[in-house]
Amino acid sequence: MAWRIPAAVDLSRTIKDDGHMLSSPQPEILTFTLDTHAARLDAWLATACPTISRSRWKQLIEAGHVQLNGAPILKPKTSLAPSDKLTCALPAPVTTELLPANIPLAILYEDSDLIAINKPAGLVVHPAPGHAAHTLVNALLHHCGDLQGIGGELRPGIVHRLDKDTSGVLVVAKNEHTHAALVAQFASKKVKKEYLALVWGQPEQPTGTIDLPIGRHPVHRKKMAVTEKGRPALTRYETVARGPLASLLRVHIETGRTHQIRVHLSRLGHPVVGDTTYGRARHGLPEGLRIARQMLHAYQLQITHPRTGRAKTFTAEPPADFLAAQKILTGGG
Repeated sequence: MAWRIPAAVDLSRTIKDDGHMLSSPQPEILTFTLDTHAARLDAWLATACPTISRSRWKQLIEAGHVQLNGAPILKPKTSLAPSDKLTCALPAPVTTELLPANIPLAILYEDSDLIAINKPAGLVVHPAPGHAAHTLVNALLHHCGDLQGIGGELRPGIVHRLDKDTSGVLVVAKNEHTHAALVAQFASKKVKKEYLALVWGQPEQPTGTIDLPIGRHPVHRKKMAVTEKGRPALTRYETVARGPLASLLRVHIETGRTHQIRVHLSRLGHPVVGDTTYGRARHGLPEGLRIARQMLHAYQLQITHPRTGRAKTFTAEPPADFLAAQKILTGGG
């Protein structure tokens, strides 16, 4: 399979600025010659060049960046035959409109493909209305000088999220291939996720499974709820410590529904301490104890590294506010 810059492709794109000629970013040109039949163009390209996801190839094809035997082809489902020649002009990643922010990060692991961080409570993962600048994405744009582009933009690839007030392990992709591979691992439930949750009361069963569907709350649309029309959600828990006011649970989730742990534990009758959305007001706390956020911590995450194929486990110890609440409410260390 030969990769070359064909002579017929003109790369001399320039723009004028006050009479000066400036070179614009030139596309990377890839060429392929098929030696077999292929059912779909986008699927074949994703296999031939796995550093680019199939969904991204689909976008590139539909935007006219792929030629078949010298003519633009706009349908990703086009079938291919032996000796067909493909020419792909990959546009250089464009700079995202998001601005870098010098926010300190607790880095657990980093290489050229991904970064794992211990997200503090209070840090929003992705820009959204009301949180436009000081987010984890802005911090990563400042920290990571080796981003290779996700979906045509120079930005980090968010593959999963933690609520603003949930702390703990979060992994982020630096390039298209890693992003696609991690998204697939999360979708196929191959990622192992372990949380620590401080909950009110003592569960009657020290270990258990909560298998209840979760969907949008029928009345309060910003909340989630257990509902028959929801998507399947499975949560397993085991009690680590029990105290007069609260218990410490180790929680494993096999699905990743929005607010899953908080909704399931609330339905169990033991909401997460400090959760004002799915919990209830608590009075009579020990003097000096202030619960400022939900006591939920993403303790451990295990993935398969897309490049090496080896399991990687990232662990983040609970922060000081979690440990203080745990010690007071359960009597544990």
